Amino acid sequence: MNKEIRNLEPKPLWNKFADLNAVPRPSKKEERVIQFMKDFGANLGLETIEDEVGNVIIRKPATKGMEGRKPIVMQSHLDMVHQKNNDTEFDFDNQGIEMFVEGDWVKAKGTTLGADNGLGVATIMAILESDDIEHPDLEALFTIDEETGMTGAMGLKGGILKGDILLNLDTEEDDEIGVGCAGGIDITATGTYNEEPVAKEGMMAYKIEVKGLQGGHSGMQIHEGLGNANKIMNRLLYAVIEDVKISEIDGGSLRNAIPRESVATVVFEADKEAILTSLLTALAETIKKELKTMEPDLEVVLSKTELPEKTMPFEAQAQIVYAIYAAHNGVYRMSADITDLVETSNNIARVIVKDGEIKVGCLTRSSVESSKMDLANRLRATFELAGCDVEFSGEYPGWQPNMDSDILKVMVPIYERLNNGEKPHVAACHAGLECGILGQNYPNMDMISFGPNIKGAHSPDERAQISSAQKYWEFVLEILKNIPQKD
Repeated sequence: MNKEIRNLEPKPLWNKFADLNAVPRPSKKEERVIQFMKDFGANLGLETIEDEVGNVIIRKPATKGMEGRKPIVMQSHLDMVHQKNNDTEFDFDNQGIEMFVEGDWVKAKGTTLGADNGLGVATIMAILESDDIEHPDLEALFTIDEETGMTGAMGLKGGILKGDILLNLDTEEDDEIGVGCAGGIDITATGTYNEEPVAKEGMMAYKIEVKGLQGGHSGMQIHEGLGNANKIMNRLLYAVIEDVKISEIDGGSLRNAIPRESVATVVFEADKEAILTSLLTALAETIKKELKTMEPDLEVVLSKTELPEKTMPFEAQAQIVYAIYAAHNGVYRMSADITDLVETSNNIARVIVKDGEIKVGCLTRSSVESSKMDLANRLRATFELAGCDVEFSGEYPGWQPNMDSDILKVMVPIYERLNNGEKPHVAACHAGLECGILGQNYPNMDMISFGPNIKGAHSPDERAQISSAQKYWEFVLEILKNIPQKD
């Protein structure tokens, strides 16, 4: 399997990606990949340091003839989103990613691939190891915990980096040059309720499953009309709220992933089985028709299950179901200044109702701070009306576009030359990149973001395009050769 990957071109890139993907690297559990990267730098005889939060920095001197060019920082994050299909047995804490080639794509067997941001990390590793790639003085910055809090970028102190230009390798469209990104804030609503015992006489229970959705990146793909399992489940529950008692709900996973699956257990009077299952089946068919273009594999499965011991009281279940129904999900506002850019959005990422406790987790993003807080406060108000406590956390800034960037002026003509005059798409993105955070302590650093084609990031459908990686690799090498002279 790995041999198949290692034989792909460009071999330096894919070989380092295979090395990296053999190392478990979940967010907030990066100890092994940090040590892996420190050992990599030390074995090359390069200056290698780990800062106080766990970021790894490796420095490599300029190649001969490039000493007069501006020093650069090449940056990617070490952690990856861990998602798998329900029927896939996989231990992310102890197993390396199992990869395979299908046509023009590299994929993983039932899990996320880690191309986000592993291909960026592998690119930098290949350049550090090379003895024939031209480049100026180079600092490789490998940050931690990008996917669940950006704490690596937030913890990087000013004065450590010496570079004038930062190349962030975390963009997922190979015709795009990123010059800005959204900021974000985590919103968590919590509540409690007094459970009620289930009367055994004349009652029955059903499990409702929403599954088969594509999922995906809650920033980059929020505008695509993908189904959100939490909102679909809530719509089903709303339709029968007067006639069922909710025992539990478990939907979604990570804040930065559009929810693919949700499961709920409900209790109702046995003589209402036919009418309730008929109503839910009909509504499920309606939802599937609405989403058939984007979610052809959506399933809603109803199945009998054992009676649980306890359920929610009606008032509590009505409050949370109504609140989730009212809570905004998806695009909130498009940018008035940049064509086709999502300005503000929200992802209702996680819903847990169980054992007397309620927890709803959202990620709100925006390139405009005031709009971000407007939506955050709207969500706060919605859940507070339902009696929940609401906490804001994990806030990070956006990255303000600089269309007068010197490195942008270098990269655009290189891209056009390599691609027969085709112009790159110079744009801000709706994902949260680390550039905005890094720019707080390095305000004079010229920053840019780019990368190869990666589809389905943050989902088990994640895949990296082989031909695009070849295109991207050539672009990287030409950029390094053409870094401007020092002032």
